[in-house]
Amino acid sequence: MGIGQILLRLALGAGFLLPVMDRLGVLGPPGSGPTWGDWKHFVDYTNILIPFVNRPIANFMGILVTVAEVVFGILLIVGFRIKEASVGAGILTLCLGMCMGIFVSISAPFNYPVFVFTGRALVLSGLNHYNWSIDNYIRKRSL
Repeated sequence: MGIGQILLRLALGAGFLLPVMDRLGVLGPPGSGPTWGDWKHFVDYTNILIPFVNRPIANFMGILVTVAEVVFGILLIVGFRIKEASVGAGILTLCLGMCMGIFVSISAPFNYPVFVFTGRALVLSGLNHYNWSIDNYIRKRSL
């Protein structure tokens, strides 16, 4: 189980950090392959997912989501507070998937495996031991 959980943590962590890099323009400009390519296109999509708010609130929500994704991504990769980070990641992706399904199309969260991320995060949160993690190091030191 050790190899599986570390690979799961790394994949989830990267799965949160890469979209952040995309919306900040690190992976290339809009239209060059990334999903958004810049912050403006990301906020445009955020406003599609929550059409009942105005653009400034969509921008604020985009900032909140981006901060959460960075925090979850880093925590999962380094292995600190894994249970909490994975529960938060599961809730975040579940909300994203539901908004995609309601406001884009029922197939949208399945075209991008959003619910797979949700399931992976919740499976990870249910584990009792995390090899190769700061959590494991702290647990061993406290014994």
